[in-house]
Amino acid sequence: MTILKKLAVALTVGTLFSLPALAAEKAFVTVNGRAVPQYVADAFIEDQQQGAPDSEEFRNAVREEFIRRELIIGEARKKGLDKKKQVMGQLENARQMVLVRAYLTEYLRENPITDAQINEAYTAFTQRLGDTEYKTRHILVESEAEARELVAKLDKGGRFEDLAKGSKDPGSNENGGDLGWMSPSAFVAPFAEALSRLKKGEYSKDPVQSQFGYHVILVEDTRALTPPALEQVKPQITQTLTQQKVEALLNTLRSKAKIN
Repeated sequence: MTILKKLAVALTVGTLFSLPALAAEKAFVTVNGRAVPQYVADAFIEDQQQGAPDSEEFRNAVREEFIRRELIIGEARKKGLDKKKQVMGQLENARQMVLVRAYLTEYLRENPITDAQINEAYTAFTQRLGDTEYKTRHILVESEAEARELVAKLDKGGRFEDLAKGSKDPGSNENGGDLGWMSPSAFVAPFAEALSRLKKGEYSKDPVQSQFGYHVILVEDTRALTPPALEQVKPQITQTLTQQKVEALLNTLRSKAKIN
């Protein structure tokens, strides 16, 4: 695939509108009297290059891309598309998103996630994960009475796998209620707490209520759980901490804002 084909073919956001003139800014290319400012081309090149080596072929491909754009944009203006509310709205939405991305990038550069924060989050993660993994089955029903009836059938020798066919959980009822190997942290709190109290081969004698209904839980087996190494989960931890930092920023800004 040629460099030109790899370049984005969508129209550049904002080019249907008049671009702001910067002092002493030279034109990258001029088409039918309309100049594409160098700073617009530089932004496009930075987005498209992504670490690839610069070359005359690449620069020529970028130049050709802007020529193609300007030719189409010129025709769009002749038809008055740049004055249509829907088009103007779409361009404004895109402009806002570019500004949001630019601000958050700058904010996170000035307020980076530290190694200490990552290590603290990793420690909390491993503590939540625990040191034991459970091979679990469950049956989910609507009411406590139904769950107690299931427990009574199990007490009389009923097979868990057979009873699980009537479970409300479509993800496990076909497999006898099998949930596979998981740590308690993978489940909602009431389920996790009940699971941790059960030993291998035991099922919950009292129904376990969650927001989904009532569970009867069976622990088929247990095994030691070794948490993943920090480097293995560091990208996910960093992403989570970044999202939390952005959310905290938004909460602060919102608390100071006047919103009608």
